Amino acid sequence: MPTAIHPSAIVEPGAQLGADCEIMAGAIVTRHCVLGDRVVVHPYAVIGGDPQYVKFDRTIASGVRIGAGTVLREHVTVNRSIHPGGNTLIGENCFLMAASHVAHDCAVGNLVVFANAALLAGHVSVGDHTFLGGGAAVHQYCRIGEGVMVAGNASITRDVPHFTLVAERDDVIGFNVVGLKRRGVNRAAIAELKQVFHEVYFTAGNIRTVAGELLAAGKFATPEAQRFLQFFADGKRSFARARRAAVDETDAG
Repeated sequence: MPTAIHPSAIVEPGAQLGADCEIMAGAIVTRHCVLGDRVVVHPYAVIGGDPQYVKFDRTIASGVRIGAGTVLREHVTVNRSIHPGGNTLIGENCFLMAASHVAHDCAVGNLVVFANAALLAGHVSVGDHTFLGGGAAVHQYCRIGEGVMVAGNASITRDVPHFTLVAERDDVIGFNVVGLKRRGVNRAAIAELKQVFHEVYFTAGNIRTVAGELLAAGKFATPEAQRFLQFFADGKRSFARARRAAVDETDAG
C-alpha cells in the first residue's frame, strides 16, 4: 500500500518517509527523522524527539534513522543524537514493543526485538538478532553483542558478548544455542562457540587478555567463534560475567 499518515498523526516538514510507511493516529515523527520503506509507527510513539540530556543545544542539526521494515509500537520513544550531524540508528526489520525507549546516539542492528518497556540509555550499541526482554534496562555506553538474549527486568551495566544469555545484573547464564539454531548456524560452529565460551570465561586470568591470546593463536576457525573473541578486544567497559553452575546446567540441556 502507499505511505499512509492517519488522522491526528504529526509528521513535521523535513521528515523523510520511505515507500509504504504507515504513521498511525497520534504518532509524532519530527523533522529530524529518516524512515526507510515499510516502517510502521503506532499510536503515540514519538520518533526524533530531543535527547534527554540537560546540556543539549536544541538548535543543532541531528537526527534519527530507522531501517526498512521496522515496527515501532505504542508509546515508543527514539531520541535524536546530541552531536551535530549525528544520528541515532535503528536497523532493518526490528520490532520495538510498547513503551520501549532508544536514547540518543544508540546504534541498534537488524532484526532486533525489544519487549515492552525495554530501555536503552545513551550511546548503547545492540547487535543483530538480539532480544531484550520486558523491562530490561541498559546503562549508557554498553555494547550488547549479536544474537544475545537479555532476560526481562535485567539490569545491564557491562558489555555482553555475542551469542550469550544474560539476566539479573550482568549475569551471563548460558549460551544462546536456541537462537543460533533458529538462524541456521551449523553444528560445527555451535560446538566451537561452546568451547571458546568456556575457554574465555573459565580460564584463569584477565578475560580480555585470555580472549586476545586465543584469537591470536588462531585455534578457532569459524567466523562465529572469531567474532566472539574479537568482541573482547573492542570497547572500554568491563564484561558481564558467567555463573559456572548456570552455564553447566544450560549445556547439559
